[in-house]
Amino acid sequence: MADQDAQSPVGSEPAALPVLRWDEPPDGPVLVLLDQTRLPAEEAELVCTDVPALVEAIRTLAVRGAPLLGIAGAYGVALAAVRGYDVAEAAGLLEQARPTAVNLGYGVRRAAGAYWAAVDKGAAPEQAAAVALDEARALHREDAVASGHMARFGLALLDELLPGGGHRLLTHCNTGALVSGGEGTAFAVALAAHRAGRLRRLWVDETRPLLQGARLTAYEAARNGMPYSLLTDNAAGSLFAAGEVDAVLIGADRIAADGSVANKVGSYPLAVLAKYHHVPFIVVAPVTTVDLHTADGASITVEQRPGREVTELTSPQWGADGREAGAVPVAPVGTPAYNPAFDITPPELVTAIVTEEGVISPVTGVGLAELCARSSQVTIS
Repeated sequence: MADQDAQSPVGSEPAALPVLRWDEPPDGPVLVLLDQTRLPAEEAELVCTDVPALVEAIRTLAVRGAPLLGIAGAYGVALAAVRGYDVAEAAGLLEQARPTAVNLGYGVRRAAGAYWAAVDKGAAPEQAAAVALDEARALHREDAVASGHMARFGLALLDELLPGGGHRLLTHCNTGALVSGGEGTAFAVALAAHRAGRLRRLWVDETRPLLQGARLTAYEAARNGMPYSLLTDNAAGSLFAAGEVDAVLIGADRIAADGSVANKVGSYPLAVLAKYHHVPFIVVAPVTTVDLHTADGASITVEQRPGREVTELTSPQWGADGREAGAVPVAPVGTPAYNPAFDITPPELVTAIVTEEGVISPVTGVGLAELCARSSQVTIS
């Protein structure tokens, strides 16, 4: 188990991560991404000149995380429009890139809707493309604001549930600035606790098989000077049994109308452990992650990832031909693998859902519907 006890100097914060940006070099607009498959070994940028390149970046997890996928999807529509490609075709490709992540479809439809509305009003293609780009930028800004609200609501909830501070928080996968226009979702709450002097320890699940916790959350925790420890996923039970977890904080890729939560595979076992050990299990996600048209957890499409992610260990290094190098087999050749990207946590195991509009607890379909109705944003359509 790796530990990090460094503390950020007062008033000192790291530079914002350059996760995603729109750029306009002389040869035409591009979407520039921080390639998350290279982290933590290398901070390398990936330049997408068209939608197929962006779709590949989404599928390979070079860009990932529910809120950021929505932002990327919106910029992808704008990229197609500005470069003169078929916007409807681009939107279709983007929406299907990762079926479980509801924010991706939301961002795509929002930018495409703005584009077609402008066209219907008589705008020229160039003008409609500018409208789509403005919509993507607006979504980017809104997500940053939402991140700040979730951090404040989440910290207030922690202080209510765990008076006295000294929070020991367990998280899974990656939910920080790497998934957001701001400082993230669940990680942003832990970061707020750290800045308030109330974080005793951030327990970081490794998050197999692609190690988003080890590679990405530990990277973000170290950048922010947070006290953290890394553990293998199957060590979480012993951590609960030892009384070392005060609360679990996770994000979400889709929240069904009944409050069922789809998140990175491994989240559901944590919820079961938390329930048994009487530990709060808290989901932090923007309202755009709520899908009122998906009735329950059984109705959520769970993405199945390639089996080689389980049967091989891969290095973040790349060969001269651009192909991934360093794959090491850890199972016999031909071994079948079960590799769902997500699992579903039922609402009765969720203590609270924290959104930018407030906190829902207990988690019920009625509560979710009321929250979405009063939200300043339009949810899934």
